[in-house]
Amino acid sequence: LEKMTDLVAVWEVALSDGVHKIEFEHGTTSGKRVVYVDGKEEIRKEWMFKLVGKETFTVGAAKTKATINIDAVSGFAYEYTLEINGKSLKKHMENRSKTTNTWILSLGGTDYRVVLEKDTMDVWCNGQKLETAGEFVEDGTETHFTVGDHSCCIKAVSSGKRKEGIIHTLIVDDREIPEAVE
Repeated sequence: LEKMTDLVAVWEVALSDGVHKIEFEHGTTSGKRVVYVDGKEEIRKEWMFKLVGKETFTVGAAKTKATINIDAVSGFAYEYTLEINGKSLKKHMENRSKTTNTWILSLGGTDYRVVLEKDTMDVWCNGQKLETAGEFVEDGTETHFTVGDHSCCIKAVSSGKRKEGIIHTLIVDDREIPEAVE
């Protein structure tokens, strides 16, 4: 079993349905290319005469487009870059921090990762999109949902500053949960 002998790159990609691990094998003598997403083989090409190029595949529940670019740097050295939805991983992560909020919490010994997609107000928990109920309240909106048997609410309140925009706060069992930085 010659598994991962040509492993050249590993990336962690945070999406709404979870953090996904992407691994890439590149055999620079055989031209072999193998892409694994969360340990599952997505692409396998055994004999590639062209050692540079790209491999495109999807990641996660929303089938997000990902591309690995293979570029020759010099001689027999290669550089591998990952793009998510056509943006570099760094740009994707910066954009994500503007369009989503993420909270990590532990309830009754179980860890949960709750993600709010600000543009759609969709709420994800541990890879599943949740049923939510939204309501307008005096100072903004509240989005209600349950995690396990815990009642949760994301409050959206204006910061009063145009640059900051809306502040989203997760409240679980009347307790405020600090936002996680991924």
